Amino acid sequence: MCATLIGGMDRLKRDYINTARNSGVDLKVFTGKENRIADKVGNSKLVIVFTNKVSHAARREVMSYAKANDIPVQMLHSCGVSTLRQALDGFNA
Repeated sequence: MCATLIGGMDRLKRDYINTARNSGVDLKVFTGKENRIADKVGNSKLVIVFTNKVSHAARREVMSYAKANDIPVQMLHSCGVSTLRQALDGFNA
């Protein structure tokens, strides 16, 4: 399964990817500083947004894309690795 993470901390990017890989998920990570994030989401089965680390404009763009393409979105305030693990485990359950 492919998922996309929007937000989070740059220094944890590798940890996010490794945590997802351990759950059997291929994770694309965008910390929110990139332009035109929605174009890069692609064919993800899940979008996770860490709301405390992403701009309102980026969140709106991704939400609009996800809604148009019927992709489920999980919006979480915390941006820790354990929060990502819980989100992925909850989606796989």
